[in-house]
Amino acid sequence: MIALDVSKSMLANDIRPSRLERARQLISKIIDNSPDDKIGLVIFAGRAYLQMPLTIDHEAAKMYLASASPDDVPTQGTVISDALRMCFAAFNANDKTFKSVLLISDGEDHDNEAIKTTKEMAKEGIMINTIGIGSPEGAPILNPSTGQYVKDAQGETVITKLNQKELSEIATAGHGLYQLYSNTDEMASNVKNQLTKIDTEASVSDSSYTAFKQYFQYFLAVAFILLLIEFFFSEKRKLKIKGIIAVLFFIGISLTSFSQNAKSSLIKGNKAYQENKYDAAEREYRDALKKSDQNFTADYNLGNTLYKTNKPEEAVKSYDNAIANTTDSSVKEKSYYNKGVTYQKAKKLPECISAYKKALVINPNDEEARQNLQRALEEQKKQDQNQKQNQKQNQKQDQKKKQQKNNQEKNKEPQQTAPKITKQDAIEKLKSLLQNEKELQDKLHKIKGAPAPNSPDKDW
Repeated sequence: MIALDVSKSMLANDIRPSRLERARQLISKIIDNSPDDKIGLVIFAGRAYLQMPLTIDHEAAKMYLASASPDDVPTQGTVISDALRMCFAAFNANDKTFKSVLLISDGEDHDNEAIKTTKEMAKEGIMINTIGIGSPEGAPILNPSTGQYVKDAQGETVITKLNQKELSEIATAGHGLYQLYSNTDEMASNVKNQLTKIDTEASVSDSSYTAFKQYFQYFLAVAFILLLIEFFFSEKRKLKIKGIIAVLFFIGISLTSFSQNAKSSLIKGNKAYQENKYDAAEREYRDALKKSDQNFTADYNLGNTLYKTNKPEEAVKSYDNAIANTTDSSVKEKSYYNKGVTYQKAKKLPECISAYKKALVINPNDEEARQNLQRALEEQKKQDQNQKQNQKQNQKQDQKKKQQKNNQEKNKEPQQTAPKITKQDAIEKLKSLLQNEKELQDKLHKIKGAPAPNSPDKDW
């Protein structure tokens, strides 16, 4: 739900073109960033009005937003608590979806109930975020109908100032975020990130079951009936029946004592869990399981405790034990749901998806399980897409490397290495060549019939 201040102070132009116009632009951007969310609009000044109930028709939301103005609220002023209560009433109390209120105002509150109302809504699990729009220095208010600045009873021009203190206190009490308006895109992105915290972080169902079935009374009832019957039998038969009665009575008393001990540990464990003393709670639940190893209540509560202490593998094991040891479909469904949450936190999406599906098979109306399953499936889809993209990139890189290697091999020219020869071998080969040359010349001269010349001392 979005609560928009449309009091006349929102017409001040310390944020140009005006506080109200910037607020409209911001809300429109937030709507665009929330395609899968239901969105409702409350406008307020001296009173609050439900302009549009929760809907997925975002175009209709923008239409109502564009027409929101001080003229829509006949009673002027700024009563934030009334706006918050109207937002709270717009939510469906039976809907287990995550709920949040975004309050956009200059903070000039004219009553003292806003913080109290915020705390009451926070107890119901509703996050309240606030955005302050305006400036601490303030600005006069231009009345568009008269073209004159608004004046007070003394004839002084009214200067409306941003009240950051109250808006910040409301956000703190509502476990939300306060922002001073500066940039539309930045503000819208921050709101989206803040809502993502409650929209994606699933939590385990903390229902701590203390009731469990006891069967000792049946043994006692049978013993009592046999006690009555034994009056009608002979002494020998009476002795046998008395023996049976004694055994049944002993079993009944034992089971009573055993059951009470396990129950005592469960009660202590539940008390410690509620006080966030998870180590003590774990000891008590394990003690209860020592006394009754198939006590699904202790297993279920132990799983919740182990989840709180970041022991996901042990928590899953406890939930599995609870599922195996109970015929109560409600306990099984909650155990599967909590398994899904545990796996989701551990980023084990296939196991998480499987657990949520099993929970929905048992209870198709579990809206939280359905929404968490949808988020897990979307996350799995993103991971698969990223994995395929990475594989393609790796393949491209491998092909590129192979191509580069092939190009290098093609461009690589064979190098001929000159044979190594010693200086002495070179001299001997040169002499041999010169001798061959002389012999060849002698042969040529003989063939021509000319005398052979004297051999010179030097060959140059």
